[in-house]
Amino acid sequence: MPGLLSLPALCHFLLPWAFTIFHKALGDPAPHPSPHYLLPPIHEVIHSRRGATATLPCVLGAQPPSYKVRWSKVEPGELREVLILVTNGLHARGYGPLGGRARMRRGHRLDASLVIEGVRLEDEGRYRCELINGIEDESVALTLSLEGVVFPYQPSRGRYQFNYYEAKQACEEQDGRLATYAQLYQAWTEGLDWCNAGWLLEGSVRYPVLTARAPCGGRGRPGIRSYGPRDRHRDRYDAFCFTSMTAGHVFFVPGRLTLSEAHAACRRRGATVAKVGHLYAAWKFSGLDQCDGGWLADGSVRFPITSPRPRCGGLPDPGVRSFGFPRAQQAAFGTYCYSE
Repeated sequence: MPGLLSLPALCHFLLPWAFTIFHKALGDPAPHPSPHYLLPPIHEVIHSRRGATATLPCVLGAQPPSYKVRWSKVEPGELREVLILVTNGLHARGYGPLGGRARMRRGHRLDASLVIEGVRLEDEGRYRCELINGIEDESVALTLSLEGVVFPYQPSRGRYQFNYYEAKQACEEQDGRLATYAQLYQAWTEGLDWCNAGWLLEGSVRYPVLTARAPCGGRGRPGIRSYGPRDRHRDRYDAFCFTSMTAGHVFFVPGRLTLSEAHAACRRRGATVAKVGHLYAAWKFSGLDQCDGGWLADGSVRFPITSPRPRCGGLPDPGVRSFGFPRAQQAAFGTYCYSE
């Protein structure tokens, strides 16, 4: 009949369409309009320690005709990306707080990996390597994770005194920084059980509970209890701080000293009175075990225990014990000094 397609012509018209539908039903990926240049990283989490050199891998599978690679860091507490370095494969320019500590590895012509020297606490976090080629940009994300220890912190005037910014400053003054949720979770899996809520770097307020009990959020399941995001200026809580391995070492000076005498005793030994973060790092990484209370720089008295025993803190688990904040004129304790 005039105007109608014959069966062979109809099959020729419909078969390509039918095969396309069939392949999509089987889950075949759609063809990509341009090649993917960045290779997926073998490891998305890079582990390091403070003071070390860390390499964040970013490698091209092929070299585009013209391109730039842009490295940036996502700041969880500020919800923004900070530019670190831009390179065109030949020349690189650094930006931001990393400054001269960040450089390109340049192991070969397709290597766009970022090297960070002298890793600091604030370097931990999520990084992005972005390829900009003017056609279709692509990126890979990596996380730099520092081995460290989380410790709860409150000032001498009692609990729940810090707004977010004061908590951030308090941690930095004790050789630490505000912990992230991931760091607090890791500390909880390692035994941290604390009934006071504290600020985290992301701006949320939480506390870790291993043994659920009525005075500590009720008798529900163990876990990380959350107050959610709070007003960073108005609301007041404690702080959860994070620190890592230090370049120096902590040692104990016995005696019955006042706080001022403790400072003098450390100075005579070419050292300073240790900060809370110093003591936690020495306990965590050097196995410091001392059953004697000693002054610290913030006016608190603490002692580290790695091997719990009777008449030495009274608790069954390792940790850093605290006598709180005695009067500075009370001559009853030794001191912990820090020397590099």
